[in-house]
Amino acid sequence: MTKQPDEWLDDVPDNDEEDEEIIWVSKSEIKRDAEELKRLGAELMELGSNSLDRIPLDEDLRSAIELAQKIKKEGRRRQMQLIGKMLRSRDEEPIRTALDKLKNRHNQQVALFHKLEMMRDRLVEQGDEAVAEVLALYPNADRQQLRAMIRNAQKEKAGNKPPKAYRQIFQYLRELAEA
Repeated sequence: MTKQPDEWLDDVPDNDEEDEEIIWVSKSEIKRDAEELKRLGAELMELGSNSLDRIPLDEDLRSAIELAQKIKKEGRRRQMQLIGKMLRSRDEEPIRTALDKLKNRHNQQVALFHKLEMMRDRLVEQGDEAVAEVLALYPNADRQQLRAMIRNAQKEKAGNKPPKAYRQIFQYLRELAEA
């Protein structure tokens, strides 16, 4: 026996009851999320063992990443998919945070090196004026040693010799910055 149109609504629950909220996720969105996790896994695969130590990974995921680093060609792609699948079942936020810190620390170090290189160039070109600036920034710097290295760098530059003292100035500045 078929239902008449006015009886169709008999099976629909009343709106008086509290409805549970259902969140629908499209298949495309699920695929995008999976691809993003595979990219995260690929970034993790590019890291060395020292960097991986700084990222909160469980033992299974860590061993899968280390295995993927050893594999070549098609097997590597399949291993990347496995890593992506493993990441889906884990909280990815701490991993992303640690990875961002690693990248940011690298960027900060590069910026520091650029700053030190510019300071070294000023020291060689300007001499005592720049030495005063360096001593203001780094009070524990040795003025006499710094001036001797600057003189040697200027002599090397004038004589077209290899920049040994030039490198020594940079190393000295880096030691001062790290201290």
